[in-house]
Amino acid sequence: MNPATLLKGYDFKKLTVGVLGGHSALDVCHGAKKHGFSTVCVARKERDQTYGKYYRTRKGQGPRAKNQEIGCVDDVIAVKNFSDVLEKKIQDNLRKRNTIFVHNRYFWVYFDDFAKVEKEFNVPIFGSRSLLKLEERDQPYNQYHLLHDAGIRTPKIFKSAKEVDRLCIVKAHEATRGYERAFFLAKNHKEWESIGYTLEQQGKVSADWTKATIEEFIVGAHVNFNFFYSTLTKELELLGTDTRRQTNLDGFLRMTADQQQQALKSIPLKMIETGHIAVTVKESILEKAFELGEKFVKATQNKKCDPTGRGIIGPFALQGAVVAEEGKEDIVIFDVSLRIPGSPGTFATPYSRYLYGESISVGERIGMELRTAVQNDLLEKVIT
Repeated sequence: MNPATLLKGYDFKKLTVGVLGGHSALDVCHGAKKHGFSTVCVARKERDQTYGKYYRTRKGQGPRAKNQEIGCVDDVIAVKNFSDVLEKKIQDNLRKRNTIFVHNRYFWVYFDDFAKVEKEFNVPIFGSRSLLKLEERDQPYNQYHLLHDAGIRTPKIFKSAKEVDRLCIVKAHEATRGYERAFFLAKNHKEWESIGYTLEQQGKVSADWTKATIEEFIVGAHVNFNFFYSTLTKELELLGTDTRRQTNLDGFLRMTADQQQQALKSIPLKMIETGHIAVTVKESILEKAFELGEKFVKATQNKKCDPTGRGIIGPFALQGAVVAEEGKEDIVIFDVSLRIPGSPGTFATPYSRYLYGESISVGERIGMELRTAVQNDLLEKVIT
């Protein structure tokens, strides 16, 4: 969509930042409020209290915040399904508020056809409108192709389970929640077949698990590198680093070896992402991380990846592991986020402080970029 057309009729002095109610919505709303924008959250009716009650904008009570504004969500639009944001009345509501929408993982997880978002969502989006689908591994051109074109090291991908000759992770989906992970490990074709069919019969993996990506299992320290590429300054920033908390994997890791063996007899191992922890890396690794980030940005600007040639706008993450081999350390990337990552705790790492003098979250950095764009009449450069 043409940025100028999307912004037609907007009052740039009264912009609202909009989000879907989940993932990183509060971080975005907080950052938007800090930089003077109004906020609106499109939330599902049974999950709207977080935004419409507990973190709604209101006058504070008590001695510390009496009569001061607290909270960060100004308004909530309650919908039955997240995909209802495509309805004309919802879009008209958002445009009436002069809304710039910040997409997150929910924006494509809850839509059967993301092409409708690309073509029918008549609201300006901060970030890339066309790159999100590359996160899905079943796309003709997906994140694996992007990483390969960028020259970024990834785990070996096996085209067939019969080729498996080492410990691998099978990236299957849950049976009941197709957007959630139900990964399992296997070291050969026999294990792949036995474990996969057993999990399917138990209703733990989706029926299409045989089509799931089979990826070499990398043993290393997991680190997510959360970047921000400014289309205003043409500079790459590392906002922070974090690592994942997964259930029930983390529970198993807190057991002794004998407890793990006993528990595994009746409790299957799961790797469902449930949170993040801030983590720092050695400065000797930073140069390598920035190198990967620069390669990634350049690759997204290739028209094979993005027909507009604009590439990544704003936040993205390269998720992987730092491995030690042959007397040196390297970074292996096995997942990417082509939008704001769901880890607001990255502000607790020092990398944005080294640049700006204080630590800022991804949501705050988005608010900063939007404010700068408005002040310099460059809003078209940060939205699609």
